[in-house]
Amino acid sequence: MRKILVVDDDKNILELVNIHLTNAGYKVMKVENGIQAIGVLQNELPDLAIVDVMMPGMNGFELTKKIREETDIPVLLLTSKGELEDKEQGFLAGSDDYMVKPFEPKELLFRIAAILRRYDKPADMIIQIGSVTINRKSFEVTAGKSILLMPLKEFELLALLASKPNQVFQRAAIMEKIWGYDYEGDEQTLNTHIKRIREKLAKIAKDVEIVTVRGIGYKLEVHG
Repeated sequence: MRKILVVDDDKNILELVNIHLTNAGYKVMKVENGIQAIGVLQNELPDLAIVDVMMPGMNGFELTKKIREETDIPVLLLTSKGELEDKEQGFLAGSDDYMVKPFEPKELLFRIAAILRRYDKPADMIIQIGSVTINRKSFEVTAGKSILLMPLKEFELLALLASKPNQVFQRAAIMEKIWGYDYEGDEQTLNTHIKRIREKLAKIAKDVEIVTVRGIGYKLEVHG
């Protein structure tokens, strides 16, 4: 049974989500703040965390960053705000998806299922490019004895570019593939993720490089 951690200081939302997730066959762990959530994560690792943004003390963005630092479980953010800067902040914090309250419980279930499918990669999906190995089951990127553990969006972005070396991927196509067709943020999110991946790759592999194709997008190249 899949386990989902739900973090929300609104007891009504907490119970609503609990009812629908339980009816859908998930085991639900309910907590009302970030400190309690961290306590749960120290003893048990859920398959996904649903985190409210507007919480007293540690807000949802801060909790998401904490989860990302200590685990590689996916995070879906819930918020009463729909402004683009809030969505941007959520994705930059490391979240995998974002829903604005009030929401349809059925849509929440769809999004949860979609996120979990993205994490369930077949065991044989391994990409080898130059000295770099990308394992889409363990979500590890290795080169020699060096191992990178990346947030899911960074990993998916690198795996996408590595799936077709030297092919140019248009920025809009990348955004749709990694963040979804309904993502309304600007391209700064993509720029930030590319920058982070480049910095990490540079530390473990000198022969693999993400190249900017001005006015179009990005491609992954192997040198030497």
